Amino acid sequence: MDMKTDPKYGLSNEEAKQREKNIIKDQTTRSYRSIFLQNTFTFFNLVNFVLAAFVFMTGTYRNMLFLGVVISNMIIGIVQEIRAKRTLDQLTLIHQEQAQVLREGKIRSIPIMEIALGDIVVLRAGDQIACDGEIVSGSVECSEAMLTGESDAIEKKAGSSVLSGSFVIAGTAHMEVTKVGNQTYIATILKEAKRDRRYPSQLRDALQKIIKFCTISIIPLGCLLFSKQYFLNHDSINEAILGTVAALIGMIPEGLVILTSIALAVSSMKLAQKKVLVQELYCIETLARVDTLCCDKTGTLTKGKMKVVGIESFTKDPVEQILSNMYTYLSDDNATAQAIRQYVPMKANRKPISTIPFQSATKCSKATFEKTTYICGAYSFIFEKQDPFIVKKIDEKAEEGKRVLALAKEENGKKELLALIMIQDVLRKDAKRILSYFQKQDVCVKIISGDDPITVAAIAKEAGIDGKFIDMSKHGQENLEKIVEEYDIFGRVDPNQKKEMVLALKKNGHTVAMTGDGVNDVMALKAADCSIAMGSGAQAARNIASLVLLKNQFEAMPDILKQGRCVINNIQRTASLFLVKTMFSFALSFLTLFFLSEYPFQPIQLTLISSLAIGFPSFVLTLEPDEKRVVGNFLSIVLSKAFPGALCVTLCVVATSFVRQWLPMNDEQFSTICTILAGICALCVLYKTCIPFTPIRKVLWLAMCVLFAICVIFLKPVFFLTDLSWKYLLVMVIESILIPFLLFWLYKRKEKRL
Repeated sequence: MDMKTDPKYGLSNEEAKQREKNIIKDQTTRSYRSIFLQNTFTFFNLVNFVLAAFVFMTGTYRNMLFLGVVISNMIIGIVQEIRAKRTLDQLTLIHQEQAQVLREGKIRSIPIMEIALGDIVVLRAGDQIACDGEIVSGSVECSEAMLTGESDAIEKKAGSSVLSGSFVIAGTAHMEVTKVGNQTYIATILKEAKRDRRYPSQLRDALQKIIKFCTISIIPLGCLLFSKQYFLNHDSINEAILGTVAALIGMIPEGLVILTSIALAVSSMKLAQKKVLVQELYCIETLARVDTLCCDKTGTLTKGKMKVVGIESFTKDPVEQILSNMYTYLSDDNATAQAIRQYVPMKANRKPISTIPFQSATKCSKATFEKTTYICGAYSFIFEKQDPFIVKKIDEKAEEGKRVLALAKEENGKKELLALIMIQDVLRKDAKRILSYFQKQDVCVKIISGDDPITVAAIAKEAGIDGKFIDMSKHGQENLEKIVEEYDIFGRVDPNQKKEMVLALKKNGHTVAMTGDGVNDVMALKAADCSIAMGSGAQAARNIASLVLLKNQFEAMPDILKQGRCVINNIQRTASLFLVKTMFSFALSFLTLFFLSEYPFQPIQLTLISSLAIGFPSFVLTLEPDEKRVVGNFLSIVLSKAFPGALCVTLCVVATSFVRQWLPMNDEQFSTICTILAGICALCVLYKTCIPFTPIRKVLWLAMCVLFAICVIFLKPVFFLTDLSWKYLLVMVIESILIPFLLFWLYKRKEKRL
């Protein structure tokens, strides 16, 4: 700024109108339009819509049933992201909506968005600072814990700069605004916190690899298949289109895509009931693979509120009554004062003549009653000559993670120590149990904080983490990869170090989850594989996090882990069912080009197999409990499990094609036999997937077998199936009997190799 504002007069109304206002224009959550477009116009959707358009041209609309899967998947993605956006938009970074400013010599209240560059803002205890500025008069105690992670109050006096997002905990001052809107410190963090990154996910990456491979392959394959059926086999254009679309639909595992979306969405809804907002569906999978959990201390392990845990008296004077008389009339509203007021009943029986609130210079508060002045604050500031015994006692309490205040009285220039007051940050109710749970689940817990390492270690010990601690202010970037493995508790960590520590853990091969609530945690949250923020924390932290604990309930963490493991283990087990169809469709497409006269299935016949032997049972199995830690590479595991089933279907179709050489059958008969055989193969694969059987799995498998039988016997016209004479039935029965033996022999061969 070129011109300074008169601190006693402030801006004039005319000047305020002309100055830049405190409006942050950058949007931290995506627009509805962006969400709709990103979930609708995907390559996967485009391919399926094009195929559906070709089927529509043939007039056989029932063959378009596969489009329901695509639309459902699209709707799930849109609804989930809109729900997350609305929840986030309801949470704001600057909770204080009004600010007190000096305009034309008078103090007035205005919305924080109307604060102008150069305004003189009046700061009082309890205010959250909405703009960057410089103190021009008075002094205040500010907490920058949300910004830096440092929980100690910082004195701000004339000439000191203050940052938006920090809180005034004591004192009064006038601040001249030096930065507004997008130029403020908090706005730059919000910009960094834009959710423009995707968290790592083996599941998502595997699906994308499969879909990419399939979609690239189907274009040349589709052209070749259509050309052969229309130009060489002289099929009608409708028959050529349906045969080609059937082959191409079979190659795309759209059922696996919708199953994954539904399973993750159901998991997200279950977590929502526990007040956990899932912003990134695939982060549920990432958390299931986590082996290292990095926890911030303040606001995560602890409630961020101070509590009096004991008073050691050295006098017969009524210590609690003295504190009541003091703090009933003191204007202090910092964490210490609040803790004392909660511990001691505010029932004063004396009114002080005068009071002096807490000040950074004196590190104490005072209340004067006639000839006696009572002082509460730091022992070293109250007494010039210090008792070694008391100093030792204070140091011992500090090692236990406690802050110690001294209560003294002064009469006739002499000071006497009355009591020591022990105050401690309140550990969350279930923190110890939760961290113990993670350790039992083979998840290593690291405690990271901007506070003194001794204090952090004491809190960590109370929470059940009794590891080695280190002061990170004495270390730079060198040997960081070794340090993060050797130590479990880290103090005096700055925001950049937090990020580098997360990156070092990832470089060492760990899958890292990070919890945090402050602006100082943003970079580390963004660097982590999975990030979890507190609902009451900074908006920047909430925006970047993949999970938000809306009620700050750290006790929900085990439920998140269980949900992730349940969903991913079950998807990994059932995904092979879908890839059986993809793999045999590719194999049969190539065989159709060179050996088979035509593709053996129509689209709706594949829909029948997909629905009863794959889709519905997979969905049921995916919701079963399974809390084992997720291990192994998703893609390699599911492909190896799918191969025997795909090979079995392919061999059945090839065998039936050879039989067709000496036992003539028309296209409908050939298609009917192949559909039933493929369905039996798929049901055998489902049988293998259900092992070990539970009552639910038994009912599920038997129900699918019965429904498949009903469809192929009583609903033939719907699925373009036809009646078979005894000769064709005999061929089908012989192949059906051989299928289980062949399939389980292939599975045994695969297991022996593994």
